[in-house]
Amino acid sequence: GEALEVTGDVNCVIDFIHGCEDQLQKLKKQKDKGLLCGVPVSIKDHINCEGHVSSGGMVKFLGQVKEEDSIIVQVLKSQGAIPFVKTNVPQTMLNYDCSNLIFGQTLNPLNHQKSPGGSSGGEGALITGGGSILGIGLDIAGSICLLCSFCGLCGLKPTDNRISIDPSACSDRIFVLAVGMLGPMARDVDSLALCMKALLCEEMFQLDSAVPPLPFDEEVRLRGNPMSPFAQKQS
Repeated sequence: GEALEVTGDVNCVIDFIHGCEDQLQKLKKQKDKGLLCGVPVSIKDHINCEGHVSSGGMVKFLGQVKEEDSIIVQVLKSQGAIPFVKTNVPQTMLNYDCSNLIFGQTLNPLNHQKSPGGSSGGEGALITGGGSILGIGLDIAGSICLLCSFCGLCGLKPTDNRISIDPSACSDRIFVLAVGMLGPMARDVDSLALCMKALLCEEMFQLDSAVPPLPFDEEVRLRGNPMSPFAQKQS
């Protein structure tokens, strides 16, 4: 309901992922609930979800319905998360704004005269507007970082290949030379840490053997960066 209200205001949702209710009912019956049990997660347009289109803001992909979930969506579901919407991107996703000729312009909920940033602009607008608490985007040169700055959110661009970005996760071979990193967005850092902890699990490592099997290190996060001036003063 809140996602509908937000997208009616700023035009950030492009599709609602069917089967959410069924997934929630299955989750209630499972013994192992997962770290993201019951958490609704919004997904950037280009990330594949079974039965849905990954357009990348381009007309040529509108007829190509995907037959399976990308690895990150599979892992999110196994951890109890409920992917429930796909969100808007700029055409080709290579832009710091968020508009295309299919779904139109996404606005910044904080100021409708401003852009939410890009390319994961639909994610930023939806989370900022209160329609989602956790989102997944992709960053090559600011597509998570920039929109989080514009929208007042927290985001993480992980190290290359820390999270699986299998070929099925993109609407086309758009990124041949530039490598994108999938990462979470939320209103606070703790939510990002929980999402990364959930994603860096055995299932992720088994589904994509190219991802180093290194689990999330909570101690490193709590220690902070030992090279920062503040940390050096405290030591």
